[in-house]
Amino acid sequence: MFDFAPAPNAAKPAIYAQLCEAAEAITAGEPDAVANMANVAALLGEFVADCNWAGFYRMVEGELVLGPFCGRPACIRIPVGRGVCGAAAAEGRSQLVKDVHAFPGHIACDARSRSELVVPVLRDGVVVAVIDLDSPTPARFDAEDRAGIETLAALLSDRI
Repeated sequence: MFDFAPAPNAAKPAIYAQLCEAAEAITAGEPDAVANMANVAALLGEFVADCNWAGFYRMVEGELVLGPFCGRPACIRIPVGRGVCGAAAAEGRSQLVKDVHAFPGHIACDARSRSELVVPVLRDGVVVAVIDLDSPTPARFDAEDRAGIETLAALLSDRI
């Protein structure tokens, strides 16, 4: 049974390993994509400190549409190629932004956000969703965060 919380004082790689173990356990065998995204969004809220938004945007008919998340209300639709989420979807690669106000075309759904990490979820090389993490702290995310969320995205590729 999982506690669904990170071990106290764990280093980032260990926290992301625990997050992925919890996501594996909670999504294994569940065919409903929305249920899986909802549970993983809750896990992100528990495991990733200093976030004011954590969740998913789903690719629907060529645009990103809000999916399950933890945080304040958010933009519902994001065009591919626009903002940090749209850039991740268009390029099919992670976007680690230390200062969102310096990112060309940034979409300010929550004015409190200062840094952002967006990781595409790919299935057969096609973006099916993005995992979006926002923080009120500048430069909150680093390469360890990106690697951990990329591992999570790979795990979820056939579950959402």
